[in-house]
Amino acid sequence: MKKGLLLFVITLLFAACAQKPEGHKVVVCIPVYGQSLALGEQAERTTDFDSLANYANGRIVTENLDHHFGYFDNDDLKRIAKKIAGYQKRSFELSIYTMAQRLADQLGEDTLICTFPGGQGETLLKDLGKGSTPYQEFLESIETAYQQAVENGWNFTIPAICWMQGESDLEEYPDTDYQQLLLQIWKDMNADIRRMTHCKETVRFICYQTNTLTRGKKFRAEDYHCTETTVPQSFVNLLRDNNGFWASGPTYPCSFVGEHIHIDTKGQQHIGELAARSALGILRGKKRNKGLIPTSLSTDNQDIIIHFNVPNPPLTIDTTQVRKAENYGFSVITKDNRNIAQSVKIKGNTVIIGCTESPQDCKVRYAVNGDALKSGNLHGPRGNLRDAAGNWCYQFDELLHP
Repeated sequence: MKKGLLLFVITLLFAACAQKPEGHKVVVCIPVYGQSLALGEQAERTTDFDSLANYANGRIVTENLDHHFGYFDNDDLKRIAKKIAGYQKRSFELSIYTMAQRLADQLGEDTLICTFPGGQGETLLKDLGKGSTPYQEFLESIETAYQQAVENGWNFTIPAICWMQGESDLEEYPDTDYQQLLLQIWKDMNADIRRMTHCKETVRFICYQTNTLTRGKKFRAEDYHCTETTVPQSFVNLLRDNNGFWASGPTYPCSFVGEHIHIDTKGQQHIGELAARSALGILRGKKRNKGLIPTSLSTDNQDIIIHFNVPNPPLTIDTTQVRKAENYGFSVITKDNRNIAQSVKIKGNTVIIGCTESPQDCKVRYAVNGDALKSGNLHGPRGNLRDAAGNWCYQFDELLHP
């Protein structure tokens, strides 16, 4: 009871002192939700909060429609206490800072870009869904932004949420269906957000892709049944088949702090740039950005032909940003756990893999490799395929049907 009263009083004090931006009519809300990468863990902050607050005439704001960036905590009282004390020791570089800046560059002067993080580190997907504390806290932040916009007499829209989660599900081998759980969270969030905000538009998920395969204790790159690929493949499936999912990009082209779990500052900014492209596409009614993903596989004798969705042709092999992987990251795995890929070449929007024998019923993979416990562009699971605009191919594991 005392905690609730104190929280109420502190909130009133902040509301009384907050400066209300003038001359704006539309609030575009695009937050990020997930686990530690969503919260920027270990990514040293280089964004100066004063500069971010002043960027584009102050049009980038938090869930309170203010400029108090960097005070995230799942506990409301702790978050407010951090603001009062100016505590920013656990304030990291978030992908959404760069995303918000790119949106502010492109959207009109009457638009506020509202963004903030939500979620919880080291947490399985099943513990981030409806009914969980992180889920509820995240929805409350969205509702706070909406209510503040209404109070100010402004329009409010939430066209998308940036999704960054999957590392724990990949490494801990929970007995769950990641794709179905993610799809359910998307449905639940759409229903709850529409109810709260009265917005009719679909809230899209802009999806990165976790690539930390080698942190799985059971991982073997040539195992026909490679359970670690289930999580990253879920993103490929949803991007290919579900209109509610848009692409940002995979993390393997980035540097990881200590080559472990978390992408570094530049990696966060890279994902933010990619997320901004999809966010602008959603706002402007453009064709859905599915990312650089395979769309179909076929065979010609001992060759495999993979057709790709290529956002910005042409396809190219890049061994500068990403250290060269064997066969540029492509492998073809037989049922008896052998890799029969021997050559890779590009032709238009297709990749042709030459095999040493018939590839029928094999698993065709990309970026399923890497040194034990390593992540990132030097020694982690990786591939060298990208398009002309820096969209890197999503990691995948596809069955070649007869």
